[in-house]
Amino acid sequence: MHRQEDVDRTSLPDSHGSGYRNARILAICQGLFTCAISIDLTLTALTGYQLAPDKSLATLPFALITVAGAVVTWFAAFLIQRLGRRLSFALGALAGAIGGAISVWSVFHGHFWSFCIGTAGVGVFQAFAQYYRLAAADAVSAEFKSRAISTVLTGGVIAAVLGPALASWSKDLFPTALFSGAYLMVALLSLLSMVVLLAFYRDTEAAGGAAQAVAETDAPPRSTAEIARQPVFAAALANNVVGSMVMMFIMTAAPLAAVACHHGIDDGANIIQWHLVGMYAPSFFAGALIRRFGLGPIVLAGVALNLACALIAMASTSLPAFYVALLCLGVGWNFMFVGGTTLLAQSYRPSERARTQGLSEFLRYAATALATLAAGPLLEHYGWSALNLAILPLLLICAVVSVWWMLANAAAARNVATAS
Repeated sequence: MHRQEDVDRTSLPDSHGSGYRNARILAICQGLFTCAISIDLTLTALTGYQLAPDKSLATLPFALITVAGAVVTWFAAFLIQRLGRRLSFALGALAGAIGGAISVWSVFHGHFWSFCIGTAGVGVFQAFAQYYRLAAADAVSAEFKSRAISTVLTGGVIAAVLGPALASWSKDLFPTALFSGAYLMVALLSLLSMVVLLAFYRDTEAAGGAAQAVAETDAPPRSTAEIARQPVFAAALANNVVGSMVMMFIMTAAPLAAVACHHGIDDGANIIQWHLVGMYAPSFFAGALIRRFGLGPIVLAGVALNLACALIAMASTSLPAFYVALLCLGVGWNFMFVGGTTLLAQSYRPSERARTQGLSEFLRYAATALATLAAGPLLEHYGWSALNLAILPLLLICAVVSVWWMLANAAAARNVATAS
């Protein structure tokens, strides 16, 4: 019989553990992906306007990044189940490289519709990259899932700053074709991500995961409806969907609102950069906070920070208010996203992984796309304060569902204690 300290020591995700090693590899890939997608998001609207035969189509290439990602997300979950994470993630990165290369060719030749195909390819890359954090969570034991998820998201910290800088530097690489150099960077970053995945990443399950999957072969998988009725899944979905929807809703409108409030265009860009740091920097300590205080308090803290963002934005349109509000929005998103992903990883059995992850990610993507499309028109018709007021009901729903899960979880723990 093992001593307790031996069991504890072997359960730690030490630096030699394959699961935690994979999380660090995926953090690098997350950084490369974030750099690539931030370049695309920074310049695609401008490039679309430059190439579009009808200027009303200028935002179509930008929209196709999100639309392609939303469509592919569901199928990506099942491809990952069939081919494995390593090969599937590499194929996603290859799609991003091909999309970047098509975009370069399109800019050089002035082809708008092929440029749309190129941005859709980057959307495919985005769909697969959204599963990096879930792959990291599935490769470690339950108590270390939030730490693994946070590790992956740290890759976005440097990329949040480096991506826009790369876009600015590379857009003039080829003077005869403005912006083509930036899309070359997208292709190269995607290729580098593919190389890293194929060379260093290995499919890994958490200890006991394989045994659990074998134990479940005699029991039929639960229906999607049964999985969705679980408080843990509802709380995961609420935090992932509401957190991402609110973040994109406010972030998309913030630069336009800042300019409308008589701040400079550069101020709007700096506000977003500050917000991106807020989104990813907490990943260095979010996992530790969850282990110290528990999942419930951290996701509720994320909701509270989003509420603070709305209240600050409604109270003042000064430049410091924009900075503080968007910083709160970024940190709040991180707490909700890390917490929601941790909850999601606890809501399914190995045999149910593809369906559950695919459903959650598809709903999150669809809601985020809706928020992105709605932000501009609502800002134009109702203003910045009304936009922030509109997120309050969503935050309330998320808080209520999270508390429901916390109460159900506490009741289940009491039942286990009573039974033992």
